[in-house]
Amino acid sequence: MRIIGNIEHPNLKITVFKMDNRISVKFENASYEQTFKFGMDERLTGPDSVKRWADSLLLEQVLDMLRQMHGNSMAALARAFPAESESEFEIII
Repeated sequence: MRIIGNIEHPNLKITVFKMDNRISVKFENASYEQTFKFGMDERLTGPDSVKRWADSLLLEQVLDMLRQMHGNSMAALARAFPAESESEFEIII
């Protein structure tokens, strides 16, 4: 797999990969990533066609999904490691 291009975005790192006749597009923020993988598709052949595919609606949906992933991760952490109701420190009067 090799990088064939990047798409500029203020909040995301968007990388276009190619392996054989397959295209993958990875969207990343600081903590999470979402990847779309395409098989042999004549319409998506390189960075220019991926830019047309990654329209403003898709980009907003990707950002929403990354926010949802963050919420899911935080909720799972809260379930796995619930906050203790008692203070860890001794109360000094």
